[in-house]
Amino acid sequence: MNGAQILIECLRREGVEVVFGYPGGRMISILDALYDVPEIRLVLTRHEQGAAHAADGYARASGRVGVVMATSGPGATNLVTGIATAYMDSIPLVCITGQVPTTLIGNDAFQEADICGITRPITKHNYLVNDVADLARIIREAFYIASSGRPGPVLIDVPNDVALAELDFSWPQEVAIRGYDPTITGNPRQIRRAAELIMRSKQPVIYAGGGVIASGAHKELCIFAEKTGIPVTMTLLGLGAFPGAHPLSVNMLGMHGTVYANNAVNECDLMISVGARFDDRVTGKLDEFAPHAKIIHIDIDPTSVSKSVRVDIPIVGDAKHILKELIPLVSELPIGEWQAKVQDWKKRYPLNYEEAAGVIKPQAVIRRLSEITKGEAIITTEVGQNQMWAAQFYCFTSPRSFLTSGGLGTMGYGFPAAIGAQIAFPGKTVIDIAGDGSIQMNIQEMATAVVNNLPVKILILNNTYLGMVRQWQELFFGHRYMATCLERRLECPHTCNAPSDACPKDYVPDFVKLAEAYGASGRRITQPEEIEDALREMLASKGVYVLEVRIPKEENVYPIVPAGAALTQMIGGMA
Repeated sequence: MNGAQILIECLRREGVEVVFGYPGGRMISILDALYDVPEIRLVLTRHEQGAAHAADGYARASGRVGVVMATSGPGATNLVTGIATAYMDSIPLVCITGQVPTTLIGNDAFQEADICGITRPITKHNYLVNDVADLARIIREAFYIASSGRPGPVLIDVPNDVALAELDFSWPQEVAIRGYDPTITGNPRQIRRAAELIMRSKQPVIYAGGGVIASGAHKELCIFAEKTGIPVTMTLLGLGAFPGAHPLSVNMLGMHGTVYANNAVNECDLMISVGARFDDRVTGKLDEFAPHAKIIHIDIDPTSVSKSVRVDIPIVGDAKHILKELIPLVSELPIGEWQAKVQDWKKRYPLNYEEAAGVIKPQAVIRRLSEITKGEAIITTEVGQNQMWAAQFYCFTSPRSFLTSGGLGTMGYGFPAAIGAQIAFPGKTVIDIAGDGSIQMNIQEMATAVVNNLPVKILILNNTYLGMVRQWQELFFGHRYMATCLERRLECPHTCNAPSDACPKDYVPDFVKLAEAYGASGRRITQPEEIEDALREMLASKGVYVLEVRIPKEENVYPIVPAGAALTQMIGGMA
């Protein structure tokens, strides 16, 4: 076989069923090898960034390694945002890029870029293949590294001469990487210490992150919480790790978390962190985060433990294994007063919004969508207000049902991620909740969805602004709106801050006509009484469907904790 054929055969043996990508000169030999392997489906996206996000969405929804391919130079560099998105959120990807021949590397050849150097800070590992004899081993290692320990993206850069070089194929049966041996089982002594501390606690809280979902530990988490009676709060990426409607759930904490979750964190005497990394959007002002609490931190990545917050009992290992060991060591806690206090907060400070006659509130749209779908759809989001409203008002019942860019905050992520999720689960309802700004980042992928018969739904909450930035300009910069109005025309005054007055009537683009141009269906609604019928029409549609919902220009996400403030300094959400 030549190197390209070896690569494709290795993908086949790794069980790869779908690859997302875009062609180019240095990818032709690899695509030619793929021509003879019909069991691996190539999804041709319309941009390499879309391919990376689609592979990411496929991985998040399915739990399998996502695979993406691109050519050298601009093809490879167009993957960078998608790779960084996956890296920040610990998503397993294998990214395969073509490269100029080894004899030309470093000579500024046509479409040459040092993609290994460029992506070194945003990959778990990467390889430049210099010898075809190493190729099969490298691919085997790449899939193992991407999916083991704390998952993440791995890049393989394949020079053209390596892809064309011939070799007798040999499949490496085992993977042995010196210096790489992720810890799976937790230290028994630390687990016993944790159990003892839990049993002595009076006001404990479980803080669950995306690591619970990555390890498949959601069932163990539920058993642990129900056995002890401890309330559970989740990070943005942890939503779905514990049923949102469960009596012990206090939903999301942090900058846009619930009042009751942030209150529970502020007053707890013990925090049990499972698969979370104490992100700044969660902690707020570090020296005032969980000020009365001892902290148990369960995480597979030792570098995440005590990185941001001092930890009293660290347990390094896989969340599923550790919770299985911990469950027999604990029992129901006598914390009835604490449970009642948390429940009182939930009743007094529910997530809510002010109704207004004649206007559609985005919170109402998402809450009704959750009710109609019974929380069983796969929801992807873009980034910004649409993302936070989805996190707050859609009730997630199961893991891998909420796909969003958490760490990097990538606008344009949601729609291609929805394509990846729909390919992973053709029979499920997949909905991208988007803003009018972020949907335009990768809207070209509508062609990918249409030609592949992927019935992805796109719910655009259109406030004609880059809403989250505008909200910060309103709250913290005196309503000085700059570069956030998407209706702005050349003739507009430099300092126009009157979003409800004298604005152009025609928003660009017309999303309904754009959907029709791509061969999809679309509808626009402007009145609250249209919500029910429009949502049901969208969900009943057989193909790609765009529902544009016109919402108030200055609608804000509440609660909000200002950057650098403590969780107790929330704006909004309090009675």
